[in-house]
Amino acid sequence: MADALVEIHDHVMTVTLNRPHRMNAMSGAMIVRMYDAFLEASKNDDIRCIIVTGADGNFTSGADLKAMSGDADDADTGIDMKARSKEDPEIHWKGLLRSYRPTKPIIAAVEGVAIAGGTEILQAMDIRIAGESAKFGISEAKWSLYPMGGSAVRLPRQIPYTVAAELLLTGKHISAREAKDIGLIGHVVPDGKALQKAQEIAETISKNGPLAIEAILKTLHETSGMTEEDALAYEYQYGWSVFASDDAKEGPKAFSCLLYTSDAADE
Repeated sequence: MADALVEIHDHVMTVTLNRPHRMNAMSGAMIVRMYDAFLEASKNDDIRCIIVTGADGNFTSGADLKAMSGDADDADTGIDMKARSKEDPEIHWKGLLRSYRPTKPIIAAVEGVAIAGGTEILQAMDIRIAGESAKFGISEAKWSLYPMGGSAVRLPRQIPYTVAAELLLTGKHISAREAKDIGLIGHVVPDGKALQKAQEIAETISKNGPLAIEAILKTLHETSGMTEEDALAYEYQYGWSVFASDDAKEGPKAFSCLLYTSDAADE
């Protein structure tokens, strides 16, 4: 069985981390399959949104160091890790969303454990939903390791610095409610409902103008860390490219028709 499963339905790609016997701990093959899926989503105009979730009630417990070294007894034989790593030495970091971001928004649907690499990769996802029993934490310091997924840089840019510092330096775990309170995730739902909520949001996004969504996402990703003045100049280019598109010409017409229909119904 593949370490990550990919399904496409109604403009939405769903990537399921699929090593449930290891709490979906990430293997090299899983990371490569994730990258391949993200790359396909970026290239395929029919895909408007990506959902990432985990099999059997957990998101991921982070990196499986034994599996990452190719020494696991349950290896995903569908991926030739040596060949893929030789072809692209950065492929692990791309799959972990450290040095690559797809052009389509990613929604994380988290249940259960999202520890270490699970919380790290989460920070590169755009919309984050969790079941109420989910647990988060960047535990690497407890194991005398460094959080190489980017948390020491990304986390203090996304939540208050002092909260980020405490999470990184203590390695403590927090609940879904605590994660929402500090702004790490956006929604807490009943256990087992994270994927359903993600699908609802993905459906809404998929109905919006694809060029507008892509440009907004690029702006969000690429202006992070810029001064406001520089970011606004950057945004200006993306904004006008959308206004010049056929999508922008058709969108107001559809909106006018909707308003007219609504007004007529009210009379």
